[in-house]
Amino acid sequence: MPRKLPPLNAVRAFEAAGRYLSFTGASQELLVTQSAVSRHVSVLEDWLGAKLFFRRQRGIELTPRGEAYFRDLSRALDQIDQATRRMRDDADEKVLRLKLPPTFATRWLVPRLGGFRALHPDIEMQITTSHQAANFDREDVDVFVHSEFGGPAPEGYRRLFGEVLLPVCSPQLIEQGPALTRPADLAGHVLLSSIYRPRDWPLWLAAAGVTPLEAKGVMTFDNAALAYQAAIDSLGVVIAQRALIADDLKSGRLVAPFEKQAATQGAYYLAYHPHRPKPRRVAAFEAWLLEEAAKSDETS
Repeated sequence: MPRKLPPLNAVRAFEAAGRYLSFTGASQELLVTQSAVSRHVSVLEDWLGAKLFFRRQRGIELTPRGEAYFRDLSRALDQIDQATRRMRDDADEKVLRLKLPPTFATRWLVPRLGGFRALHPDIEMQITTSHQAANFDREDVDVFVHSEFGGPAPEGYRRLFGEVLLPVCSPQLIEQGPALTRPADLAGHVLLSSIYRPRDWPLWLAAAGVTPLEAKGVMTFDNAALAYQAAIDSLGVVIAQRALIADDLKSGRLVAPFEKQAATQGAYYLAYHPHRPKPRRVAAFEAWLLEEAAKSDETS
């Protein structure tokens, strides 16, 4: 007997709207207009002869029959998604998809990737950067690295290295002055940081016993890599994670004017889908990354 299937574009629109309880959210995910989602849902309602959503003044709400249909469709679409991903994994066994924080990618991983490529020249890599954690059920991502602040690591996470904070600046800034011989001298300088890490300066200053501190100025950047570059260019003093500027300290591009360092409760973690078989490419990358991270933990 032939299957009796509804219009599949309408099914996708309905399922997305049911997840978000919003035509707007569904439209953003599906890359169509809000009115297109609404039309698809209306087509599906007409095809089924049943009302799926209550249209409220402040949004939408699943009807009882719509909620039951949504649960069944979501399970079916999840099964299709998982089967498709397994097929793609088999077809793309040599393609490793990574999602990484921007500063971790540019200042820690990329300079080391030559070592991984030498060990595994057959593995291709696709790298995207984001501060957001990966959703393995919705994204084509094999591995992501994320910075977690305190608390137990979620299932499927492997700790890479902890966070150790210290102020650093260019040697030229030291020469130009004002002096940076004790932590309180930071008051005469511009303090640089990332908008995503607002706790770093307060944490280090508290550990150094110089709170409150009225600095000469403050500059915040979209990511820490920009803040580190600003410090290299003598725009101020940046609060840095030691593992991410270790190479700059060795080369002399940056210097640490104070001995005081402060460990946070945070750490960097590697993660992959905890409920799927681990592909060879992921196992190879994990083994290599953990070995490299252990070296950073020893020197941080």
